[in-house]
This record gives sequence, structure tokens and C-alpha cells, in this order.
Amino acid sequence: MSTTSPPPGERARLHLLVGGRVQGVSFRQSTRDQARALGLDGWVRNLPDGRVEALAEGPPDALRALERWCHTGPPGAAVTGVEARWSPAEALPPGFEVRR
Repeated sequence: MSTTSPPPGERARLHLLVGGRVQGVSFRQSTRDQARALGLDGWVRNLPDGRVEALAEGPPDALRALERWCHTGPPGAAVTGVEARWSPAEALPPGFEVRR
């Protein structure tokens, strides 16, 4: 399901693909810190094509905040685009981790 806004419900899932200078600037670790502060579950990882991918679940307002943050990222990042796909939550394990 691809949407520009969260599906109805208390929890949702947000899949993000972030492009630009987002590797080698602590983007994954900073995303993890932001997601944990927002109480989200999920993971973040680098992709071979130079983008960062994140999958998060939680309250729609918290997911929107993470999406907004990804448009800027940490100091040193130069984000050129963020693709966001919303879908119903599927009960990711608790916590938010950096994947290799």
C-alpha cells in the first residue's frame, strides 16, 4: 500500500528511502536516536546505491516527525529527497536498531 498519509488507526508503518549525502555522516545513528526519542519501533540501514532506508512503526504523529527530520538529517548530511510509503502497522519487534 503506497500512500502519502498514514492509514487510520493508532499505529502505522512508514518506509523511508533517503537520498543525497547520507552515508558517512552518522545518518543511521542519528535516525536511530530520533526514532527512539519518538518511541518508534523499527530499523535503519545503508543501501548499496548510497541511500539510507528506514522502516518504522508507531503513532502517526511520531512517524511524521521522523519523516520531517529525515528531510534535513544530522549535521554534514545533504538530503536531496525522501520517499515515504505509509501502510498499516504489522507489529515490528520493540526498539529501533541500526542494521548493517
